[in-house]
Amino acid sequence: MNQLSGKIKDIDTHESISLVKVISDENILFSSVIIDTPETCKYLQIGSKVSILFKETEVSISKEEVQKISIQNRIPCTIKSILGGAIFTQIELQCGTHEITSIITTNSSKDLKLSVNDNVIALIKTNEISLSYHD
Repeated sequence: MNQLSGKIKDIDTHESISLVKVISDENILFSSVIIDTPETCKYLQIGSKVSILFKETEVSISKEEVQKISIQNRIPCTIKSILGGAIFTQIELQCGTHEITSIITTNSSKDLKLSVNDNVIALIKTNEISLSYHD
């Protein structure tokens, strides 16, 4: 599980769902959909410290900036290491001082011709990011 730290910057709530924007310690903006509200969850407050959590299998990789796509979380990174397997490839990414892991199919890794030190964009759907209270 990838885990980063950040602070809540903005909250947009409708009924029982909140779209929460979080600035990571590395100044990367993340968005997350939470099935909760500031009224029902005490840590959902602007300025609260939170952990940003997402699975390795939810991190897609692009070698180019994608203009027309619905994924809001786009993180510029450099490939630190690649561990290829028969079906899946694990890619370690350096994103500023953050390190995150992506697991994609080996076919996709080969199609993209990924190499160590390549600059890439890590893409994570808003609904795949969870937040937890961080003190």
